[in-house]
Amino acid sequence: MKIIPISVLDDNYSYILIDEKTKEAAVIDPVEPIKILNVISQTGAKLSSVFTTHHHWDHAGGNIELVGKKNKPGLAVYGADARIPEINYVCKDHEEFKLGSLDITPLHTPCHTKGHVCYYVVDPATGEKAVFTGDTLFVGGVGKFFEGDARDMYRILFHILTKLPDETWVYCGHEYTKNNLKFALSVDPHNEALIAKWNWCQDKMITVPSTIGQEKMFNPFLRVNEHALQIMAGKSDPVEVLHTLREMKNNF
Repeated sequence: MKIIPISVLDDNYSYILIDEKTKEAAVIDPVEPIKILNVISQTGAKLSSVFTTHHHWDHAGGNIELVGKKNKPGLAVYGADARIPEINYVCKDHEEFKLGSLDITPLHTPCHTKGHVCYYVVDPATGEKAVFTGDTLFVGGVGKFFEGDARDMYRILFHILTKLPDETWVYCGHEYTKNNLKFALSVDPHNEALIAKWNWCQDKMITVPSTIGQEKMFNPFLRVNEHALQIMAGKSDPVEVLHTLREMKNNF
């Protein structure tokens, strides 16, 4: 598979996912359709699907223009929230489907929004794995709990996303890495993996993708079971630590 990140709306990412075997393509959160269609035309791939992570306009707002004005009425628009524009396929949790030869598994991750979905992709030919996490998991951080709480996010992080193989590439919805890592250093200052990641990203404009294995090492929201983070938060319950971290980040 081939994944092309496209920077849109300053700090947003849309992604083009291409099955290199069949040249079938999907776009994840197509915020700026013209830019996306121009890139797809250069690849020679055929756009067949839209994977929408959630209904917020900076992820789903381009669906109307892409499907309607751009004369793409045949696109399959996947999602799990009736608020997503042009949705025509409501994907159930863990209900696998195909993009060409690629295996796609939607993972329901309700917290940032009640209808948030992450898309897990496996290329059977190469064994490569990727997950598109929208506004749930970022490099070094997590999304705000707009329609859920810390218990919801804990379940998502520790019973869904970190259960994926460590080598799974993480493609998130925003370029928030430097700010996330700056906060992480304020609560986990002696973490060598975190310090190394901070140093690495200083001269980088684009910091995606990460991997699940890397996130486990330096993302503080994935380290709430660690004693150092529990001492920092003054809590022993990891869900309470997660809640405390999110509140601290909200005011950082």
